[in-house]
Amino acid sequence: MTAAAELRETARYLIRHPLVLAEDSPDMFTLIRRHAQELDQKFSRQFGYRLRVKSDAARLDKTTIVARRPFITETSNKRPFKPREYVMLALALAALVAGQRIISLKDLINGMRSAAVEADVRQIEDSLTDRRAVVTALRWLIKHGIVEEVDKNVEQYAGDPLADAILAIHHDRANLLTLPVVASAETVEQLLDRSQQRERTKVRSYLLEEPVVYREDLTESEWRNYRNYRSEMEQIFGEMFGMHIEARSEGMAAIDPDGQLTDVHFPRGGTEPQVALLLISHLAKTGRSEFTREEIVNKVTELTGQNRKYWSARADDPEHLTGLVIEVLAGHRLAETHGDTVCLRPAAWRYAVEVTYEQTTIL
Repeated sequence: MTAAAELRETARYLIRHPLVLAEDSPDMFTLIRRHAQELDQKFSRQFGYRLRVKSDAARLDKTTIVARRPFITETSNKRPFKPREYVMLALALAALVAGQRIISLKDLINGMRSAAVEADVRQIEDSLTDRRAVVTALRWLIKHGIVEEVDKNVEQYAGDPLADAILAIHHDRANLLTLPVVASAETVEQLLDRSQQRERTKVRSYLLEEPVVYREDLTESEWRNYRNYRSEMEQIFGEMFGMHIEARSEGMAAIDPDGQLTDVHFPRGGTEPQVALLLISHLAKTGRSEFTREEIVNKVTELTGQNRKYWSARADDPEHLTGLVIEVLAGHRLAETHGDTVCLRPAAWRYAVEVTYEQTTIL
């Protein structure tokens, strides 16, 4: 493999995996270390990102604020984190980052309680909800190599407030998780202010991180900057990631021909994504872009009646399923809600299909 090919492969990998552990991806970690200086320079110059490499871990610091990319739980349903789970994760990091190398679960939770007092947030309770939130946060840290279970496991704490475990903490990796811009900000306003980038790198990073960047997402100056430097941007995306830019009057998207540079694909299997795809097709036939939630529920009810044998038990509750489907569409920026109104976004029209469930054909 040539040096240019190695750079592209590692850059693509870092976009999908901002935290790389040596034991999980030894070959890729070797390539990242080999090209660390050039990768850092390219990401810094073109996107405002920085690459930090330690002896056994690498971290790509993405300074852009991307609200539509939640943490995903390490549970069977791989759902987004809930607000309380984010709080528990932050408290766990605060408790372990400067603590002992080996610590008991009970001592860690006591440290989290002390951190909650210092941060003036709601105290951790012995309720089932809070215990499950603690376990969710710790499972995420274990999955990402920050915490290691030495004796017993943290899962038991969800059902038993007296359960304990012995944990090993990788402090260097914990320190890699926090972005410098976050560590140096004391308020939300400071965080947003310090995360601001030059217009050109800001537009590039939005395009790299978001499924679609719409015209209204950008200021007049940012949109003009994109138009003026579009050929340069296309060259950067092509050389670094093998991507091309698809532009319309409504906005733009960076397209990966291999379909690998995304955390969640669409279209894809599963009840909610399949209902979402079929729903777009039916709504597109109306020639409208705005619908009441009641209209959406009625259409989902109709679709589930036609295709119930293919879908999970969630199809038995069209009202609940509708909410999940709208979340799928909103996550891919294909729809948005305003009160009880659901609006299809321009990118949705590329998924209009001639529909039968057994064989869907994208137009």
